[in-house]
Amino acid sequence: MHLDATTAVLLALLGFGIGAFGTVVGAGGGFILTPILLLLYPHDSARTLTAISLTVVFFNASSGTVAYARQRRTDFRSGTVFALATLPGAVGGALVVGVVSRHLFDGLMGVVLAVLAVWLLSGERWLPPPARRHVVRRLLTDRQGLLYEYDVPLLRGAAYSLVVGFVSSFLGIGGGVIHVPLLVRALGFPTHIATATSHFVLAVMSGVGALTHVAAGSFAHGYGVRRAAALSVGVVAGAQAGAHLSLRLRGRVIELLLAAALLGLAVRLLVAAA
Repeated sequence: MHLDATTAVLLALLGFGIGAFGTVVGAGGGFILTPILLLLYPHDSARTLTAISLTVVFFNASSGTVAYARQRRTDFRSGTVFALATLPGAVGGALVVGVVSRHLFDGLMGVVLAVLAVWLLSGERWLPPPARRHVVRRLLTDRQGLLYEYDVPLLRGAAYSLVVGFVSSFLGIGGGVIHVPLLVRALGFPTHIATATSHFVLAVMSGVGALTHVAAGSFAHGYGVRRAAALSVGVVAGAQAGAHLSLRLRGRVIELLLAAALLGLAVRLLVAAA
C-alpha cells in the first residue's frame, strides 16, 4: 500500500512525540502508540497493529537505552535477568494476538491501562513480604554523581517479567508501562533507575516480539512495514530528547505523567469498545 510523503512526515512527527514521552516515563511509547493506531486504523487487525507497535518500540527502546547508558542509570545486571525472563512470553503473546477480535482487544487494552493508572495515582508502594533468597544489593552512581542503593529480589522480578512479556507482546505495548510500575512499586527500584532499566529490557523483549511477528507473516503485504519505518525514524530522535528531559524531572512527576496518559487513553478506548 502506498504511503504518501505527507502521511510519512506526520507519522514521523507522531513518532518523535511518542519517543520523547515514552523515554521520559521508561515505557517505550507502545502504550500510547497502540491505542492511537487502534483509533487511526479501525479496520485493521490487532495483529498488524501490534506488529507495527512492537517494531517501533524496539527502535525507541534501543535509542533510549543508549542515552540512558551514557547517564549510567541502567541496572544492566538485573535487566539482563528480567529481559531473558520476558522472552517466552513475548513470543507467545505475539502468536496469540492473531486469534482475538478487535472489539475484545480494544476493551482489554482499555481495562489494563485504567488499572495501571489507578495503581500509579495511588502514590503508595506495594511491596510483598521480603524475599529471603535470590536478593542482591545494587549500588549505582550515575553520571551526575548521585548514588542509588537498593535491594533486588531477582527471582521474584524474573517471575513478574515472564508475565509482563506475554501481556505486553499480546497488547503490542512493549511492556514498559507495566514493568516500570512493577519495578518501582513491587520490587523497590528508584524511579530513575527503573525507567532506564525498563528501556533495556524493552529493547530485548520488543525485538523478539517483532521478529516473531515477521516470522508469523504480520508484515506480509508491506502495509505495516512502511508505517513502522516512518514512525521509527521519529521515535529514535524523540528517545534522545526524552532521555535528556528526564534529567530535569523528579521521580513522582514522571509517575504522574505516566498515569495521566494511561487514564486518558483508557477512557477513549473503553468508550470506543462499548
